Amino acid sequence: MTLVALVHRTHNVLAQHLPVTPFPARPSCFLGHSPGKPHRVKEHVVKKFVFTAVACVTAVSSAMIAVPASAVEIPTLGGPTVLASGLFLPLSLGVGAGGKVYVSQNALGALTRISPDGATSVIARANPGDELGAVSVRNGTVYYSTNTQDHTASALYSLPLGGVAAPIADLYAYESAANPDQVNSYGFVDLPQSCLDQFDPAAPTAPVSYVGIVDTHPYASLPLEDAVYVADAGANAILKVSYDGTVSTAAVLPAGDPIIVTPQIAAGAGFPACTAGFGYRFEPVPTDVEQGGDGWLYVTTLPGGPEDDSLGARGAVYRFNPADGEVQFVKGGFVGATGLAVSKRTGLIAVTELFGGPNGTGQVSVFHPTLTDRILQIPVTSPSAIELAGNSAYVTTNSFVADATGAPQPIGKVVKLSVRLGGD
Repeated sequence: MTLVALVHRTHNVLAQHLPVTPFPARPSCFLGHSPGKPHRVKEHVVKKFVFTAVACVTAVSSAMIAVPASAVEIPTLGGPTVLASGLFLPLSLGVGAGGKVYVSQNALGALTRISPDGATSVIARANPGDELGAVSVRNGTVYYSTNTQDHTASALYSLPLGGVAAPIADLYAYESAANPDQVNSYGFVDLPQSCLDQFDPAAPTAPVSYVGIVDTHPYASLPLEDAVYVADAGANAILKVSYDGTVSTAAVLPAGDPIIVTPQIAAGAGFPACTAGFGYRFEPVPTDVEQGGDGWLYVTTLPGGPEDDSLGARGAVYRFNPADGEVQFVKGGFVGATGLAVSKRTGLIAVTELFGGPNGTGQVSVFHPTLTDRILQIPVTSPSAIELAGNSAYVTTNSFVADATGAPQPIGKVVKLSVRLGGD
């Protein structure tokens, strides 16, 4: 499903409904689209957080094991412990030394530190009205991004331990100059001219076809030895930011497989009836990036357009080689894939599905790239980010639970679980 403008225009429109169209004017998601475009809203039902006991997790794991346990070790989970609550759109987090957790409150433009004793403090803020996200930690330094609501500015920052936050790179300047996904084509595929002629150029429908546009929305970051890698949900690319501030393109994600337009979709989107039966290709929207034990970087993507399963479970995991940018598909079938964690020892990958599960209220899925089926599917209310650190997993939950108006509520949590993943 496509949500309200969310963090792009949170400060102005959180309490407003937005127009409903199956295809937004730019195939969009709450993470990557430009503001001011119509998009689809779905009320999200508040449900009790069900990630509540080892017994529950054990029952799920027993039901979802697709191969003998001897082939792939099944994670054993314990807890959870709620570290913080009352957070407003906690869409990214990082875990530092000593159990300190750093989480973004994207709606507030705030970076919050959670101490091991549960104390919380805001340690950085974006400019008033701007978003703060893409939080990560390496060697005591916290990295995060900021961006304006109109997508005319975005930057990556570093905050050293005991120091002052400073910008590393101007991400929007790079996107404006390079526009990495201009190599991709989106929209209708092979639509005949006779059908193209039936489009009203003044109608507020999705574009017939287009190449990647200039847009920026840094959503996740991964600091490694050579650089900080940024998943930019607006640019549809992974950017590499060297520690001297040099920005380059690490990988461009491919456009998704075309969705076949039905008569119902055409009517709802305001397309001419002749478009039924033709394919429409949406944008790939990267939401997280993590390193695997193979040295490749793994990326979750939203599919552009509706992020619920109304057009299918189209979220995916890709991996790419940071040496040459080669991109490979890993696994699809996710609904609202907004974060992932990768066990370097076992190869297991956990994906937060913001709208996954039977009721569309969220789940965390665990799979191994060599297996067809998922190993675990754990009900979790609106999970948006996940990190592994030592023998623990950290998850943000209740991240986007809409109220009666369709606006997200400040009820997000950071939850810690004990986890055993083959010695990680």
